Amino acid sequence: MDRQQGEARFLDRMTHAPGGGAAMPEYLKTYVRVVDGFNRRVGRATMYLIFAMMGILLYSSISKAWLLPSLWTLEMAQFVMAAYYLLGGAYSLQLDSHVRMDLLYGRWTLRTRAMVDAVTIIMLLVYLAFLLYGGISSTAYALKYGETSYSAWAPYMAPIKIIMTIGIVLTFLQATSIFIKDLAHAVGRPIA
Repeated sequence: MDRQQGEARFLDRMTHAPGGGAAMPEYLKTYVRVVDGFNRRVGRATMYLIFAMMGILLYSSISKAWLLPSLWTLEMAQFVMAAYYLLGGAYSLQLDSHVRMDLLYGRWTLRTRAMVDAVTIIMLLVYLAFLLYGGISSTAYALKYGETSYSAWAPYMAPIKIIMTIGIVLTFLQATSIFIKDLAHAVGRPIA
């Protein structure tokens, strides 16, 4: 048996259930289901951070107008906003609510879109891997040396860097889930 026949048989085993029905391996379905469910819950909870940020900025405005201005409000609002978009990134990816150039994409078949999406997700995974490496090393530095901000408030940077790293991990897991779904769709065996 040559290599192409072996690959074809492997792909056939991976994508067909016994009895001729289409199915992906159960562990891939479980991975997709768990990651999607977890990121959906985190994303929905993270949406409310926008209200926390608005409250901080409202307090900042009031304190500057009628009280002593607070040193911590602007930087804390920045931290909350960073947590908002880093923890919500995986959910945004899951909902496919990111910006996409639609010159040709809209005219392609769903299968062609899935193949192109699988290739772009690979590029995203490489980018996220580098980002994760930097996030882990930056977090380790902040924890080891007690890094603080250079502002007058001088908060510790470790909490926001830990949140940053968690957000990158969640986005990486979600991108992997999307890659699996795109790959399944590209071979004609979509994961429901």
